[in-house]
Amino acid sequence: MSELPALPVTFRPGRTRAVLLTAGVAIFVVITTVAMLLEQLTPGEKLSFVFTGAVLFGVLALLARVKVVADESGVTVVNIVSSRRLEWAEILQVNLRPGDPWVFLNLSDGTSLPVLGIQPGIAKERAIADARTLRALTEDRSTRDLP
Repeated sequence: MSELPALPVTFRPGRTRAVLLTAGVAIFVVITTVAMLLEQLTPGEKLSFVFTGAVLFGVLALLARVKVVADESGVTVVNIVSSRRLEWAEILQVNLRPGDPWVFLNLSDGTSLPVLGIQPGIAKERAIADARTLRALTEDRSTRDLP
């Protein structure tokens, strides 16, 4: 890799995020519109339609929130319902093997952490480039910390 990006840098699946949020808004609008147009529904039933649309939007928004933020002191991994802060030294390896749904970090405690913020779903080339960048940043930061 020729040059590392300036920190902080955020990695997220942009196209996937756009699709999820657009679908969430569309689903909410369609369900709400249908509820309001059906005259035979009671106000409670209409409210339940709107609530269902809001729940569906919320689920898609949770799926769209995934990201990885790398800064001078480490990496923050935000997955669907969890967030974890890692120091650079805790990350031993950044993996994105063929067929993997997303990047995995091998950690110094012997565990592996899925990183949904870099996933090759819709934009495979972008995910590969992001994984390489995160790997290069990890290697650069871990060698800086050595005595």
